Amino acid sequence: MGAIDALAAVADRFPTIQKPAQRPTLYRRLAWTGVILVLYLIMSNIPLYGIPEQVRESQITLQQIIFASSAGTLMELGIGPIVTAGLILQVLVGTKIINMDLTNPNDRRRFTAAQKALAVFFAIFESTMFVLGKRYWAGTGIEPTPFDMAIVIFQLSFASFLVILMDEMLQKGWGIGSAISLFILAGVAQQVIWSLFGFAPGVVYGFLPALISDRSALIIARPNGFPDLTGLLATLSIIFLLIYLQAMRVEIPVTSQRLRGIRTRVPLQFIYVTNIPILLVGILVADLQLLEGIIRDFFGPNSGFYRVYSDIVYYLSPPRGIIIALSDPVKTVVFALSWIVLAVLFGYLWVEIAGLNPREQAERLVKSGLEVPGMRRNPRILEGVLRNYIYPLTLLSSIIVGLIAVVADILGAYGTGTGLLLAVGIINQYYTMISYERALETYPLLRRLLGEG
Repeated sequence: MGAIDALAAVADRFPTIQKPAQRPTLYRRLAWTGVILVLYLIMSNIPLYGIPEQVRESQITLQQIIFASSAGTLMELGIGPIVTAGLILQVLVGTKIINMDLTNPNDRRRFTAAQKALAVFFAIFESTMFVLGKRYWAGTGIEPTPFDMAIVIFQLSFASFLVILMDEMLQKGWGIGSAISLFILAGVAQQVIWSLFGFAPGVVYGFLPALISDRSALIIARPNGFPDLTGLLATLSIIFLLIYLQAMRVEIPVTSQRLRGIRTRVPLQFIYVTNIPILLVGILVADLQLLEGIIRDFFGPNSGFYRVYSDIVYYLSPPRGIIIALSDPVKTVVFALSWIVLAVLFGYLWVEIAGLNPREQAERLVKSGLEVPGMRRNPRILEGVLRNYIYPLTLLSSIIVGLIAVVADILGAYGTGTGLLLAVGIINQYYTMISYERALETYPLLRRLLGEG
């Protein structure tokens, strides 16, 4: 526990957001959430001071979708430091390398503080690597001064710390949800809107401008990965499919030991792993893409190590559209198979780490006084029953979300397959949270019963 305590001690020296003394109303929390969103959008459009103008022009990448980043701006790192720090600590705790009980308030507080300190460390580290590798000046012929390098490191680190405080503010009750989910959703929404309406001088990018100008968007596929009719149809189809799948449940019949004769059902989501496997795959590939730029800047584009590494990243990176996918079928096949396999592996890993495995689910049901009809009230027996449901659902749902992401990217869906999976899941979470908060405000007694006063 030494490392966690050390990180938590460091985090205690940082500025922090205090919980509100009295629970704000739902509308006030929505207002604060809107303010945080506006601040994110402003920061994602403020260019870094001290870097050349041309580096701010960049195509949307998986890294920008997953980390809600914007190249060449204050949001260059986005939520990357928070996500990476949280993922590392979750894996360490879930695999019992670090022994913590996150249901214990004290352990949970230390975990959150350690995550904050580690996120700050990653922000400073990534900022420094970007600058020392001269990422922003490569190929420009401009040699940065020590002042330019220092001011860029400061801007990136300070902006990342502001993002950490924004996330802390929402999670401590001033707003709804988390900054991580909110910023990912905003990034995907921006890309979908850009794919529909995007227009730049001399470049007809979006679907509707292309449809108006020369009807080029009506063809099966446009070159350079530009949005086309196929991508629009794929986007709409995948959104409706995800909404349908998220509403599906697999129900397990149980009875209550406390209320004799009362029969009910425990619903398990058909997409049992939700969008977590694709999120983890996306984080992995996005981190590899991030490191690719750092390795290129340090070792040079002609080094053997960089070439091997860039080939790995190339085959793992999603193609954008049918034309790009068909231009290199080997890459497309390798990409599809690797993403599906990784989704399955991460799906099983997440079920074990997050306490969604049959053993822990059986213990929860037994503690709740529930049992399977016709069987003894024994956690091991219930675990065996749940095993027949949970592991097949984990495998099937991991393959399904992997396939959806792969097919969406190959067809050129707006917002990328990973982005759509995350966005639909986040919208569903926000709908559930807002409905819950609305119910608590409508029925004050319910709030007292749930201890939410």
